[in-house]
Amino acid sequence: MAERMVEIDGVELCTESFGDPADRPVLLVMGAGASMLWWEEGFCRLLAEGGRFVVRYDHRDTGRSVCHPPGRPGYTGADLVEDAARVLDARGIAAAHVVGVSAGGAFAQLLALTHPDRVRSLVLISTSPAVPGDRELPPPTEEFTRFLPAAPCDRSDLDAVIEHQVAYACLLAGGRRPFDRAAARRLIRRDLERARDIAAARNHDSLPDGGPAPAPLSSITAPTLVIHGSADPVFPLRHGEALAEQIPGARLLTLPDAGHGVERADWPTIVTAVLAHTGATRTDRAGDRPQAETRPSAPGSRRPPAGRRR
Repeated sequence: MAERMVEIDGVELCTESFGDPADRPVLLVMGAGASMLWWEEGFCRLLAEGGRFVVRYDHRDTGRSVCHPPGRPGYTGADLVEDAARVLDARGIAAAHVVGVSAGGAFAQLLALTHPDRVRSLVLISTSPAVPGDRELPPPTEEFTRFLPAAPCDRSDLDAVIEHQVAYACLLAGGRRPFDRAAARRLIRRDLERARDIAAARNHDSLPDGGPAPAPLSSITAPTLVIHGSADPVFPLRHGEALAEQIPGARLLTLPDAGHGVERADWPTIVTAVLAHTGATRTDRAGDRPQAETRPSAPGSRRPPAGRRR
């Protein structure tokens, strides 16, 4: 395990891997405004111990990846989708099992639509259809909506930013289970201290999406597992249900009383489900290695509600 800076198409991204490169590759795509640390190391190690080669990475403007001036990102949501393919290129992986959470789940859906040959299977956690369907979906909870404008204006006050994000993490957890504030505070402090510019992550809140989606979700051919908490305050459970209905053959795993994200209490359930899902699909290990190809530009994603780990 070691962080590795890669540069593809002039974009510098920080990546990290766990496990044996000869094992089936799993690419983890985090939500907007959040670095790869939110795929916690213990979770990654559990997947690796199950025989998967796990790769996580920092989005632009998070962690140690390329950083843009706050308010002037100069890229779109489409570029974040394309970055997932760039990470695979940099790691020498032709196709991977792609696991996305929140907005990372939307990026994963769009990757499967724009580069279907790069996606062996999909696992979509705490997310919503990236391509709007014909049914209206419920909005975030009122408590979540009220909380968003309360972010500290002075991002130089690290302690104030940490306490705000701890409160936000508590809100995302859904309120039906005990919440470990001390563990959340440690993770958030490490995340912020590691970042090139903690203010730059807010660039994700106002990115243009880059254009219309290329096709309906019914065009996705990758085997898909949808995992959704019953207490998700950002995307209520109906979002996960709708996603499973729109993608052919998708299965839905509901996590009782779970909120938004990958909570430690659910690691055993999620890891078991991911290992089963990625093991059930046909994967030629030799076929996962790189092949020369030309990748077209990806269209953008529908933006989820603003906020961390979306």
